[in-house]
Amino acid sequence: MSGTIATNHQSQTLLIDADDTLWENNIYFERAIARFISFLNHHEFSPEQVREVLNDVERECIVKHGYGLHSFAHALVGTFERLSVKPVTAELHAQIHSFAHAVSDHPIELLPEVSPTLEYLSMRHRIILVTKGAVVEQTGKIERSGLKQYFTATEIVAEKNSAAYKGLIEKHKMGRESTWMIGNSPKSDINPALAAGLHAVFVPHGDTWILEHEEVNAAPPPQRLLIVGRFAELREHF
Repeated sequence: MSGTIATNHQSQTLLIDADDTLWENNIYFERAIARFISFLNHHEFSPEQVREVLNDVERECIVKHGYGLHSFAHALVGTFERLSVKPVTAELHAQIHSFAHAVSDHPIELLPEVSPTLEYLSMRHRIILVTKGAVVEQTGKIERSGLKQYFTATEIVAEKNSAAYKGLIEKHKMGRESTWMIGNSPKSDINPALAAGLHAVFVPHGDTWILEHEEVNAAPPPQRLLIVGRFAELREHF
């Protein structure tokens, strides 16, 4: 961890990620993938090899379709077509899509102490929800979470990169020296925010999506990087 603890006496702007920072998300995709791999039941490729192919197909689908269930369903079908000797019939297509759509049926499961922590932070700082993905899907999750009241604004972006963060800085007139990005993804939350000149707080999640894995970059001075073990620890820093 680099830098020092943020002062409790200064108002900060806190940009906070949603999926796997505020509520569980990737575990439902992992369960769907496990069911898909079992259904494929490949006789030459191990489950780990099938997953590697799926990862590659998902990267391709993100470029074409963005993030979300629509892209995920395309990735499952594409992986099946790439690996199976069977043609994808209408019945198989429906079965494969059912694995993806099962993800949308789960209730929002908040991570521990998220709601009271947000309540605490919202009374002291400006907090903005920043998430990426399909607008309808992410909006639905935000509404169902019961957390929207704590945020002064919500932003759903197509991609979280340094350009997106710079755009948010301009839109919300944020000072880089008093703005932090908080999230579980090195690739989307931490590294691009640091590249945009912001401070960052890394909140690791044990089931972060493999395509979000990256080495966490060091914060170039005078920027700061905090690493906390759980979301509730933010109350100790802000």
